[in-house]
Amino acid sequence: MSVVEVIDKEAVKTYLLELQDSICAGLEKIDGGSFTEETWERAEGGGGRSRVLAESRVFEKAGVNFSHVFGTQLPPSATAARPELAGRSFEAMGVSLVIHPNNPYVPTSHANVRFFIAEAEGEEPVWWFGGGYDLTPFYGNEEDCQHWHRSAQAACLPFGDDLYPRLKDWCDRYFYLKHRDEPRGVGGLFFDDFNELGFEQSFAFTRSVGDSFLDAYLPIVERRNSRAFGERQRQFQLYRRGRYVEFNLVFDRGTLFGLQTGGRTESILMSLPPLVRWEYGYEPEPESPEAELTEFYLKARDWVQ
Repeated sequence: MSVVEVIDKEAVKTYLLELQDSICAGLEKIDGGSFTEETWERAEGGGGRSRVLAESRVFEKAGVNFSHVFGTQLPPSATAARPELAGRSFEAMGVSLVIHPNNPYVPTSHANVRFFIAEAEGEEPVWWFGGGYDLTPFYGNEEDCQHWHRSAQAACLPFGDDLYPRLKDWCDRYFYLKHRDEPRGVGGLFFDDFNELGFEQSFAFTRSVGDSFLDAYLPIVERRNSRAFGERQRQFQLYRRGRYVEFNLVFDRGTLFGLQTGGRTESILMSLPPLVRWEYGYEPEPESPEAELTEFYLKARDWVQ
């Protein structure tokens, strides 16, 4: 007799709410400021709570959002690539965060963990986890890149030696601006449609990734936040933030899914930086720290070794 796998949606939701709390507490501790919270409801079903820390000591803008949305059917744009989801009810829940520091020597960071399930009467549910985290420096630092990737590797190791290199490569390929022919940052982890370990272990892996984020990011903030910077570094930071905006509005799956399913626009676009600039035909000075970013750091490489 086959064993029916139990999909514990409530356990996932409880974890995600606790993760939002713990990440906000960690960021508040290093910043000294406080998040403001706004709860919202989605007319078609579900809602969430959005938290933003803005114009504070360390972070120019940090947003940490929880959302749980559901409905009777997905839009055609979402089922075109996954026809087996057509006609099923769905639930999607997750925590997504983006951190834009004041200091250009502190990298921007993004993290996300999420769960999706589609159900129909008399059918086995279709479900998966997704998420990961990535780092977007403006001025590269090898120590930071190594720490970031070693933290990511440590989160993966209990679940198989092959996971980190596979998901690191997926991250390098996903966070890539095809129209610029360059990566968005120095990568990290990315996974989607993840159910290969069964529900319990896939959920445990997702928790390992979510729980490792602060350990990966906060030491970098502590090391770089006190470094002095001037107008040159600030203007370069704003220029490179333009790449972040371009990716999120053109390629990011979470942004597109949220907008297509009638999510709360203000929360979905929380990921965008407060200030950004574009400059036509910009070229950094040869052999400058600004040139080093694209010539050395924005390359797919093994940061662990």
